[in-house]
Amino acid sequence: MIALIVATHGEFSREIVRSAEMIFGEQQNITAVTFKPGEGLEDLKNKYEQALKELETQDGVLFLVDLFGGSPFNAAAALISAEENMDMITGVNLPMLIECLARRGNTALEPLVDAISQTAVEGVKSLKKTLKNNEEEDDL
Repeated sequence: MIALIVATHGEFSREIVRSAEMIFGEQQNITAVTFKPGEGLEDLKNKYEQALKELETQDGVLFLVDLFGGSPFNAAAALISAEENMDMITGVNLPMLIECLARRGNTALEPLVDAISQTAVEGVKSLKKTLKNNEEEDDL
């Protein structure tokens, strides 16, 4: 099973993992890493290194972070750039995390990244546009 590290500014990482577990059930091989005011890249790197020691990483590691170029991203990028079986996706959201939890036990890292990247995009919808598209489809 691919290990997951969800890392964000503030407590968002902990809360999104809790929310996903409300929907999908308690999870193993996942950790939330917070980046708090007053912390720096070294603090994040230390948190990541500790998480990697505690997770089962033989099937790969996927970092889900909030912002491209933010501190959680930069600290993870420094760790995974030379690693073969690690990757990172930015813009973590609940549909993405749930899809990841559903697939990570029987999907390799690269196809998992592709699938949840698509889910993340598809999870952003306008109610009115969706209703209008449904009405147009019904008229066909």
